Amino acid sequence: MTTTVRPADASGSFAIGGDLRVNRLGYGAMQLTGTGVWGDPRDPDEAVRVLRRAVELGVNFIDTADAYGPFVADMLIKKALHPYADDLIIATKAGFTRSGPGDWRVVGRPEYLRQQVMLSLRHLGVDRIDLLQLHRIDSQVPLADQIGELALLQQEGKIRHIGLSEVSVEDVERASEFATIVSVQNLYNLAKRDAEPLLKYSEENGIAFIPWAPLATGKLAKEGSPLETFSKRHGATPSQLALAWLLRRSPVMLPIPGTSTVSHLEDNMAAALIELSDEEFETLTREV
Repeated sequence: MTTTVRPADASGSFAIGGDLRVNRLGYGAMQLTGTGVWGDPRDPDEAVRVLRRAVELGVNFIDTADAYGPFVADMLIKKALHPYADDLIIATKAGFTRSGPGDWRVVGRPEYLRQQVMLSLRHLGVDRIDLLQLHRIDSQVPLADQIGELALLQQEGKIRHIGLSEVSVEDVERASEFATIVSVQNLYNLAKRDAEPLLKYSEENGIAFIPWAPLATGKLAKEGSPLETFSKRHGATPSQLALAWLLRRSPVMLPIPGTSTVSHLEDNMAAALIELSDEEFETLTREV
């Protein structure tokens, strides 16, 4: 499938927090790093090209995190896109430490969250973070202390909006006692939909739902499966159909497929041009 000049425009839009209007098909920066989400990418120049091409294709919502590299993705974003276009929204996360490739450790102490926010401001080259998401809730630290510190940073003008990652409805309700939560980021794709209750809650409350690992098609794309059949019908790939399904699934859905190559990026963005019929959507929802 070929792309139009700005295919991401066809994904529709959503206003995060009511005031950050973005195209719903965005870009996740985790794959811009080295093996194990650690260190520099194998091809730093291609990483820069990917980011610049994403914006050319209509992406105006980029999701990153301090733990990607750590900070490698942030500095690549700054190198490729700074000074940023007025409509480009960069979301980042804090709450994971890194001690080596593939090693993720939750730390939600207020002083650590403040340090990481301040470092993210510097590495991204911004005065305020549009959307700061708590990467994980730390069970060893009172939630009031974690969200409270982010709320304090928000009051200081260093954060515009606050979100959460990998949480339950109950987690969002508890966190909402201390700050307004405008987004949630959970594992969700055509093959794994455990977060359905959270998606429903997000729809009811106008919260952005950012699915990570949106392209986990795996055995769903096997020969003869509905995904494979409908992909052939549209002249598309199973991954593109999986993204199209997510966009059709909910108006609050903001998929952020990541990649380290321009060619794969262009394929992902073309998913916004696919229009699933009611029959196709319902079949995939029911049978996959």
